[in-house]
Amino acid sequence: MQSDDSRHTRGSRDAWLEAAFELLLESGVDSVRILPLAKRLNLSRTSFYWFFKDREALLAALVERWREKNTLGLAGQTEAYAETISEAILNVFDCWLNPALFDSQLEFAMRSWALQSNEVSTEIETADKTRIDALTRMFTRFGHDELAANVRGRTIYLTQIGYISMNSQESLEVRMQRIPSYVEIFTGQVPQQRELRRFYARHDYQLPGG
Repeated sequence: MQSDDSRHTRGSRDAWLEAAFELLLESGVDSVRILPLAKRLNLSRTSFYWFFKDREALLAALVERWREKNTLGLAGQTEAYAETISEAILNVFDCWLNPALFDSQLEFAMRSWALQSNEVSTEIETADKTRIDALTRMFTRFGHDELAANVRGRTIYLTQIGYISMNSQESLEVRMQRIPSYVEIFTGQVPQQRELRRFYARHDYQLPGG
């Protein structure tokens, strides 16, 4: 059995992985190297090898965690309970406001990494297809034919990826004020006030004068 002291001196797999994520977000994938990670964690370089075979194994773990968080997070929101397509879209919009469901900074870092890695670029392409397929199924669930559902799903997804890729800065108030119009454009339906109130409440937001 591993002692508490040995765990302290070696860290943990999650600690190494979280530190790697921090470096990826701060400086890009080229900065994700064993020695800088060890210094950041105040651990010996050899401790790394208790948890990962090599740097490539660490990078693979980063890709896996991104896939689990962002792709599964988005897909899960498309399947969340909703009585109308407007409510379903608002469930998806939760992703853009809750990093626990979808981390936009991580998405930006991964897409930047893909510019220098064919392997990661392939992962991005797979993720894009999986996410668009999930959005398409959401629309078909509410009666849209396959082509229309796919076009609407692509429109929603590519709009948000555009936000992320441009590193667009938008205040919470501005974004919330635009939500009803986005819902109407994406679905062809005006969202009900009770749907909007529930959405705003999830994000601790109240419209001025509301």
